[in-house]
Amino acid sequence: MRTACLLALLLAAASIAFGQVPPSGAERGAYTGLFAAAGQGDVAAIKRLLAAGENVEARDAYGRTPLHVAAYTQQREAMRALAAAGADPNALEHDRYDIVTIAAVADDVPTLETALAIGGRATNITSRYDGTALIAAAHLGHDGVVRTLIRAGAPLDHVNNLGWTAVIESIVLGDGGRRHVATLRALIDAGANVNLADRAGATPLALARARGYADMVAMLLTGGGR
Repeated sequence: MRTACLLALLLAAASIAFGQVPPSGAERGAYTGLFAAAGQGDVAAIKRLLAAGENVEARDAYGRTPLHVAAYTQQREAMRALAAAGADPNALEHDRYDIVTIAAVADDVPTLETALAIGGRATNITSRYDGTALIAAAHLGHDGVVRTLIRAGAPLDHVNNLGWTAVIESIVLGDGGRRHVATLRALIDAGANVNLADRAGATPLALARARGYADMVAMLLTGGGR
């Protein structure tokens, strides 16, 4: 029973960073007004539409704002224009993703840096799993994103509603490869707690040992893991 529960937890968690729903091709093709301009990166149109009274905080059927659409489509100048017009850089869409987490999942450091520069917070609690952009990036082994979020003050030891931290996710949802190892190294170097256990009482060191991740085991031991 315990094994079955753990498997169910793992399967559920495997969708954490992939739970986002970017605008589909059909949705983008149907967009008008600010949504179309944001998705196309048409800054002149954005300014014209805003001057004509369009709502910078309008929502599509999935709860996305034009700023979310610009982030999903990597239209960074459009993001800046929308933020300058008052768009909320910390707004959440229906699945509770913000522009910082959108960029983190996409492994898109330039868009992440833009999101942070216009007021997006690395501290936001996002997704249905009450996680953070840092946890999502650690899950995926997006080490450059992880380092950017750490510099922006992301909470290192936040525990999501599955009972996992960024350190744990870099291990249990990672592949033990170069980028997940680099992710764990960045977290340890930043001072993340390497001994926060999961709900079953397994520490990051125990989890890494169970998976045969020798490089992770070595760095956890050096970092004080027990």
